[in-house]
Amino acid sequence: QGQFVESGGGLVQPGGSLRLSCAASGSIFSPYTMGWYRQAPGKQRELVASITLLRNTNYADSVKGRFTISRDNAKKTVYLQMNSLKPEDTAVYYCNSKPADADSWGQGTQVTVSS
Repeated sequence: QGQFVESGGGLVQPGGSLRLSCAASGSIFSPYTMGWYRQAPGKQRELVASITLLRNTNYADSVKGRFTISRDNAKKTVYLQMNSLKPEDTAVYYCNSKPADADSWGQGTQVTVSS
């Protein structure tokens, strides 16, 4: 169990980029697979990217080729580089283990893609 603190969100125009960071505390980071999730208004939270301890990655089809997940195990931090952002990427972004630990959700970081 642990806690995550997400940062790096903001308002960006379509086609722009953002880099999200997630710092972990407690014992939940290593050796777990980590994931970035997002929840848009009126929709369920969905997994958009995950990365194993050995840095094998997986992406949702909607973000494949645009988002890149990475991790720094020494810093207990996971990142999400988001390029070519679209309005449909607007959501609150969270990190958590995969599968998610229900007691470890952080506040998330808001990403708004709008002109």
